[in-house]
Amino acid sequence: MFTLGEVISHFNCSVDPSCLIYFLHKTVASTSSEALSEKSETTYLHRPPYYQSVKFCIYIPYFCCDRLLEEFENHIEELKQLDEKIQRRVEKLEHQCHREAKEFAHKVQDLQRSNQVAFQHFQELDEHISYVATKVCHLGDQLEGVNTPRQRAVEAQRLMTYFNEFLDGDLRSDIKEAADIIQKLHLIAQELPFDRFADVKAKIASKYHDLERQLIQEFTAAQRRGEIGRMREVAAVLLHFKGYAHCVDVYIKQCQEAAYLRNDVFEDIAVLCQRVNKQVGEVFSSPETVMAKLIQSIFENKLQAHVRDKLDETRHSDVEQYLKNLYDLYTRTTALATKLTEFNLGSDKHTFLSKLIKSIFSSYLESYIDMEREYLRTRGAMILQRYYDSKNHQKRPIGTGSIQELKERIRQRTNLPLGPIIDTHGETFLSPELVVNLLQETRHAFERCHKLAECLHKKKEVIEQMEVKLDTGIDRTLNCMVGQMKYILATEQKKTDFRPEDENNVMIQYTTACSKVCAYVSRQVEHVRKSMDGKNVDTVLTELGVRFHRLIHEHLQQYSYSSMGGMLAICDVAEYRRCAKDFRVPLVLQLFDTLHALCNLLVVAPDNLKQVCSGEQLTNLDRNLLHAFVQLRVDYRSARLGRHFS
Repeated sequence: MFTLGEVISHFNCSVDPSCLIYFLHKTVASTSSEALSEKSETTYLHRPPYYQSVKFCIYIPYFCCDRLLEEFENHIEELKQLDEKIQRRVEKLEHQCHREAKEFAHKVQDLQRSNQVAFQHFQELDEHISYVATKVCHLGDQLEGVNTPRQRAVEAQRLMTYFNEFLDGDLRSDIKEAADIIQKLHLIAQELPFDRFADVKAKIASKYHDLERQLIQEFTAAQRRGEIGRMREVAAVLLHFKGYAHCVDVYIKQCQEAAYLRNDVFEDIAVLCQRVNKQVGEVFSSPETVMAKLIQSIFENKLQAHVRDKLDETRHSDVEQYLKNLYDLYTRTTALATKLTEFNLGSDKHTFLSKLIKSIFSSYLESYIDMEREYLRTRGAMILQRYYDSKNHQKRPIGTGSIQELKERIRQRTNLPLGPIIDTHGETFLSPELVVNLLQETRHAFERCHKLAECLHKKKEVIEQMEVKLDTGIDRTLNCMVGQMKYILATEQKKTDFRPEDENNVMIQYTTACSKVCAYVSRQVEHVRKSMDGKNVDTVLTELGVRFHRLIHEHLQQYSYSSMGGMLAICDVAEYRRCAKDFRVPLVLQLFDTLHALCNLLVVAPDNLKQVCSGEQLTNLDRNLLHAFVQLRVDYRSARLGRHFS
C-alpha cells in the first residue's frame, strides 16, 4: 500500500489536480490494522488520457485534504508565534550583551588607568631604590676607604709595638699570637736594609725559628697525646711557616713508630695507611699530599730495605730461593699498591705507585731474565744428571756431521763394528718422573716470568703512551706552523697581485706573501733539525712539507690570473720550490715540481694548452685537476679554453 506522495514520485509528475488519480476506499477511513488488511474495491473517477494504458491497482487509506490544510495552517501559526517569541528573546539578549560589553569596556579602561598609575609609582619607587642603593654603595665605599686605612694603621701600630719589643729586647706575647706577628715581621724584615737593622733582623729571624721549633714540638706532643683538634690548630699556624714541610715529615715519622709489629711487613703497611688515612683529613688542609708523602716514605725506606735484605742474602748463594723471593716480594708489592689506590693520593696515583715499585725492583728486574734462563738451564741439567746417575749411565757426546750419520746408518743396516758401541742393556732412558720434574721447573719459571716481565710490559706501554703523546704534540705543532703560514698568506696576499692594473710595469720577482712564508718555513725547518735526530727529522719534515704543499696548492686556487699574474704565480711557486729543497725530502720536492708545472697552464698560449697538458709531468694527473687550474685564467671564457677538456 502506497501513500499519495509515493504515487506522485512513482509517476514522476508535477502535483496537478487534473492529473491525480483518486481512489475511494469502501470502508470509512480507519487507522486500525484490521481495516487496512481488508480487501478494498476501487472505483476510477477520472483517468487522464495518458494513463489510459496503465493498468494497476493501489490500495490507500482514506485521505482528507481539508484536514491536512488545517493542520498545516495551525502548525505554521505556531511556528510564527515561536519565531516571534525567539526573536524577542534574541533582541533582549543582544541588548543585554551590548550593555555588559559597555560595562566591561569601562572596567578595562579603569584597570588600564590604575595599571598606568601603578606603573608610574613602580618607576618612581625603582628610581628611589636605585638612588638609595647608589648612596649606600657610595657610603660603603667611603666607609671602606676610611676603615681599610684604619685597619692597616692598627695592624701597623701593632707590628710597630712588637718591633719595638724586639728593639728593646725580646717578644713578650703568647705563642699563638706571636706566631702570627713574627711571621709578618719576618716578611717585613726581608726588605729592611741590613746595615741599619742587622741586630733586629737577627732577633726576628732567631725568634722566627724558635717559634717554628716550638710549634713543631707542640704538634708532636699533641700527636702523641692523640689530640686531633690541637694538631689541626698548630698545623694551620705552621702552614704559613717555612717549617710546615718539616712538620709533615715529623708527623710521618711518628706515625711509623711502633707500626711494624708483625712479621708480615706488607700487612703492617696496609694497616698503617688505613689508620693514617682517616686522620690526615682531620689535621691537614691538603691530606692527599701528606698521604702520598707517607706512602713514598714507606716505600723508599721500610719496604725497600725489606726487599734488599730478603734478596741480597740469597742472590749469589741460592739462585732458586732468590728467584722465589723476588717473585713473592714483587707480587705482594703490586698487591699492596692495588690496595693503596683506594686512598686519595692526587690526580695520577697509578703512575705515582708504579714509579715507587720501579724504584725498588728496577735493579733486580734488569738481570732477572738472564738469571731465570741460566737457572732453568742449570736446573734441568742437574735433574737429568741425577737421573743418569741413578741408572749408572754416563752420557757421552754425540758427534755431528755427515760421516757420523753415515756410520750410524751402516751400523743399523749391517753388523760391521764401526767405532765403539754403547751397550744400554735395553734401557730407553725415558722416565715420566723426569719429564714431570722438568715441566714443573719450567712451569714455575714461566709463572715468575709472566709476573716479573709484566713490569717490562708496563714499561713498553708507558713508552707507547709517550710516543702517542709526542705524536699528538708534534701534530699540533705542525698545525700551528701551517696556521701561521695561512695567516701570512691571508694578510699579505692581495687579489691584485695576480691581476695587476699595469701589466707592463711589474718589477718584482715574487710577492711579499711568498717572501714572508718562505722565510718562516726556513726557520721552522731549522728548528726541526735542531730539535730532533735520526729518522724522526725526515718523518716530521715530510709531513710538514706535504702540508706546506697542500696549503700553497689550495691558496693558489683562490685567485684568478692574468697573463702577467700567471707569470708572477710561477715565480712564487719557483721560490716555494727553492724553499722546499731545504727539507731534503724527495717527495716534497716532487710535489712542488708538479705544482710548478701546473702553474704553467696559467700562461701557456691557448693553442698550446693541449700539448702542455700531455707533457711528462702532467700526463699522469687527473684531467679535472688540470681543468680546475685552467679555469683560473681570466681568458678562460673568452678564449673558450673549456673545449680542450670536453
